[in-house]
Amino acid sequence: MTQLSSFTLRMTFNYSDRTTAENVSDQITVLVANELKVTQLNLSRNQISHRRGEAPAEALKVNNTLTQLDLGYNKISDRGGEALAEALKVNNTLTKLDLGYNKIFDRGGEALAEALKVNNTLTKLDLVYNKISDRGGQALAEALKVNNTLTKLDLGYNKIFDRGGEALAEALKVNITLIKLDLGYNKISDRGGEALAEALKVNNTLIKLDLTGNQISERGGETLAEALKVNNTLTQLDLGDNQISNRGGGALAEALKVNNTLTQLDLGRNQIFERGGQALAEALKVNNTLTKLDLGYNKISERGGEALAEALKVNNTLIKLDLTTTNLIVCS
Repeated sequence: MTQLSSFTLRMTFNYSDRTTAENVSDQITVLVANELKVTQLNLSRNQISHRRGEAPAEALKVNNTLTQLDLGYNKISDRGGEALAEALKVNNTLTKLDLGYNKIFDRGGEALAEALKVNNTLTKLDLVYNKISDRGGQALAEALKVNNTLTKLDLGYNKIFDRGGEALAEALKVNITLIKLDLGYNKISDRGGEALAEALKVNNTLIKLDLTGNQISERGGETLAEALKVNNTLTQLDLGDNQISNRGGGALAEALKVNNTLTQLDLGRNQIFERGGQALAEALKVNNTLTKLDLGYNKISERGGEALAEALKVNNTLIKLDLTTTNLIVCS
């Protein structure tokens, strides 16, 4: 057999017979999973059901070459997630697993969490666009307390509320390997945001935190701002599509005056008006690390824009300022 380093399978079906299509997909998946000896295997977008999601899982138990497996945009569900979790307990080569868009609920999330407690090779786990709620989020948080290899965890577009956010925050206080955590478009809210802010005060490994679209208001923005005053590792904070408002924007501006590690801050779509824009402008006059600031789709107004323009005259680090609401992107 020819030796390959990577293999991508993409099947196109006639949807007039969905059952036949899914059966063919399942059969081919079994063949590929068991016969190919590769380091990268892409089986995304192939209508793989939970029944044949078990095939790659069984292969992982004995495979000693595969490092990346992409099963995104299939129909793995909880049963397939559980099978893959069992495989992760014994596999010692896989470093990247993509299970995004797979209708995995809490049961599958809990199984994967148990696997993370013993697995010592996986560095990236993508669970974006599934149905994991607080229960699954709490289980994954417990796993993060003992796991010492995972560096990237994507939980965006799930159903995690404040309790799940609080649990993940507690995990961040002790975890020493995670560098990127994506919680975008869940429902963490202020309570979860405040817990994560407290975690940022002591965590010294996380460099990227995505809290986009999480119903965080000015209260959450203020607590995150306090965390930024003492945190010295975070380089990217995404807070777009929340309700930070002027007060939260002002608090974040004060943080930027003393923070010397953050390079990217997304505050787009946050109900920030000219007063918040002016506060951020004052911060830009003294901040010397921020390179990208997104203020798009706020209501900064002309006075806020003028203040920002004055700040750019003295700021020498910002390379992108997004003011999309006025059809203007200013680059210093």
